[in-house]
Amino acid sequence: MITRRALLAGVAVGGGLLGLGLIGGYVLRDVFRPGTPSGGGMMGSGGMMGSATSADMSMYMKLFDRHTELRRSVEEIPGGVRTTTESDSADLTALLQAHVSSMYGHVNQQAEVTCMSGSLPTLFHNAKRYRRQLSLMPTGVAVVETSDDRQLTAAIRAHAQEVSGFVRDGMPAMMRGMMGR
Repeated sequence: MITRRALLAGVAVGGGLLGLGLIGGYVLRDVFRPGTPSGGGMMGSGGMMGSATSADMSMYMKLFDRHTELRRSVEEIPGGVRTTTESDSADLTALLQAHVSSMYGHVNQQAEVTCMSGSLPTLFHNAKRYRRQLSLMPTGVAVVETSDDRQLTAAIRAHAQEVSGFVRDGMPAMMRGMMGR
């Protein structure tokens, strides 16, 4: 007899594997598509993954795989949030710093990456209308994001909560976000 806990664990593992398979399939489809220039196709032309590169995807997957090694705090401040995300692992800290730096690069270039977050489209489309400050720390990153616009403040706070869900729950949080849209 299968217990409810075992069944739920199986469903969670199956959902995670399905997500990895879907993402891997999209990546491989573009890698092997004849005539697709580097950075083109679905991964580089604003498709489902927006401007995410295979290097970005590799970072996402590693962060999801090791989400239990991350700590995150979110503090609401006037107009936005102050967040801190850390790890005791030097290689995971470096990966986290590279990921957040890369994402801010995408935001600054308005090169939208949309698949993992319902709030990111708003932030990408309004990149010039909110303030971002990234501080690299020996154990991770500290971020302050603020806006004078109430709707952008709401999107900033929503994104902070989405990322906290990724840190807390890993791949299942991403899958819930993808399935909800």
